[in-house]
Amino acid sequence: MEPLKTLQIETGEQPRVSVIWLHGLGASGHDFEPVVPEFRFARQRPVRFIFPHAPEIPVTVNGGMVMPAWYDILAMDIDRKLDAPQLQASADAVARLVEKEVSRGVAPGNIIIGGFSQGGAVAYELALRYPDRLAGLFALSTYFATADTVQRSSANHALPVFIGHGTQDPMVPVSLGEAARDKLDGMGYPTEFRTYPMDHSLCLEEIRDLDEFIARCLGAGLS
Repeated sequence: MEPLKTLQIETGEQPRVSVIWLHGLGASGHDFEPVVPEFRFARQRPVRFIFPHAPEIPVTVNGGMVMPAWYDILAMDIDRKLDAPQLQASADAVARLVEKEVSRGVAPGNIIIGGFSQGGAVAYELALRYPDRLAGLFALSTYFATADTVQRSSANHALPVFIGHGTQDPMVPVSLGEAARDKLDGMGYPTEFRTYPMDHSLCLEEIRDLDEFIARCLGAGLS
């Protein structure tokens, strides 16, 4: 996969904290750009928000239409039949963004990985297998697609995870978020699971909860 194009927003000079946030199917990195000013943790120190743009590929469940996607979805059943090698290739591409942040002077322990819907599935794969300790992982309105195959890293065996999900989500049922929570609990990850009375989207309450989660992840030992 070619290097990912990104939207980058810095809340101050010489950031030493980075948040890499992956969008959902058919969207772009601009989707969550308006959320940045809502984060209080990013007012306390310079933060670089990185919003990658997924490549455009044919998506089977949408009649083969070409659109921004992290991987092909082959069937919209409860198990979400998908192209796992494409998902893993996307995780590899995002890992290169992490490595670029490290080369810019941001310690891995100051990097947060997260995603919405499809982007969240990639975030799970990347963060749990990344070889160096990250600060945290957030997964919004998504599912743990590679729960049975991800090669988990010992460095991130206790990575804090925030899961947010709408109780009225018609695209990704809340049961998939619950299943991810249960799987992570069984693996020993410290998981925070929150639901909200919304559909496949974000809400201000969720943003506030995510803000507090990230602040806690970054609360000590900034390098």
